[in-house]
Amino acid sequence: MGDVSDLMDPLERRAAVRNNRVERYRRMVEIRLVEDRVLELYAEGHIFGSTHTCQGQEAVSMGLATAARPSDPIMCTYRGHGLALASGMTPEAVLGEILNKTLGAIQGLGGSMHLCDLSVGLFPTFAIVGAGIPVAAGAGLAAQVLGRDDVGIACFGDGAVNIGAFHEGLNLASVWKLPVVFVCENNLYGEYTRIDHTTPIDDIASRADAYGMPGIIVDGQDVDVVEAAVSSALDKARAGGGPTLLEMKTYRYAGHSRGDAGTYRPVGELEDWQRRDPVTIFGQRLIDEGLLTDSTVEDIERETASEIEQAVERVLAAPRPGIEEMFRHVVAP
Repeated sequence: MGDVSDLMDPLERRAAVRNNRVERYRRMVEIRLVEDRVLELYAEGHIFGSTHTCQGQEAVSMGLATAARPSDPIMCTYRGHGLALASGMTPEAVLGEILNKTLGAIQGLGGSMHLCDLSVGLFPTFAIVGAGIPVAAGAGLAAQVLGRDDVGIACFGDGAVNIGAFHEGLNLASVWKLPVVFVCENNLYGEYTRIDHTTPIDDIASRADAYGMPGIIVDGQDVDVVEAAVSSALDKARAGGGPTLLEMKTYRYAGHSRGDAGTYRPVGELEDWQRRDPVTIFGQRLIDEGLLTDSTVEDIERETASEIEQAVERVLAAPRPGIEEMFRHVVAP
């Protein structure tokens, strides 16, 4: 029988992956296939504006969402489709938003770069590079002041580590010992520029030393390693131990956005990273553990592809929001 996760509410989908490793694998496959379909839908003319996909980075999204609680506020970048799905949003809600249809998570008003579902802790994703870092610090401050054990989580790319918001956010979080986890998805490229052209160090985690917080390098291709690292940092923050900077070493298979073919990348670099594909690594581990077989892996891929295509059909048939919808939630002073 095929997966019925698209019929669950976001909290049920979130719980499903937290408690079941096979469901976690299924969700990683879902992220990969949704992102592949997004690129196709853009090429077919169904998507307006820019799109930023995360093929190759699924382990970071899945490991983080598995470790975090739905009450932990998550700030993410515009490359947020994967984290939205990992956190519990359905393919229909995500694709509906990307295609600006009323079936979207916020009725098609936010689009690809502003996905949001507060029920699972995902704040509106940020189009401005690094903008979520100080907001996560603010979420940590709110939890501290209100006596909650929630932890603010900031997800950002390596391109964000050279802007003021990164330094100010980490510095303040450390000074006030805020419950925050800073997660840098280092996929080696800030838009079209390789990190060694913009950043004079190999390991972003080393910058944590300047702020008196732990800086930990994490294998971003292994979902179990990601989950363990995030869980440890969250536990530390909840116990009053302050913030942590986690550097996820990962790689995006697609270009920066839309039709970018990534021709600026060195020959063979993509293929080298694909040899440690996060979906394949986790799938093989589950086979070794006796939880999956080659046959059930194929079944999951086929079933998930079918479910995504059904979601695409529903979304394409849905209307777009009217102009008046833009002002429905705007309050005049």
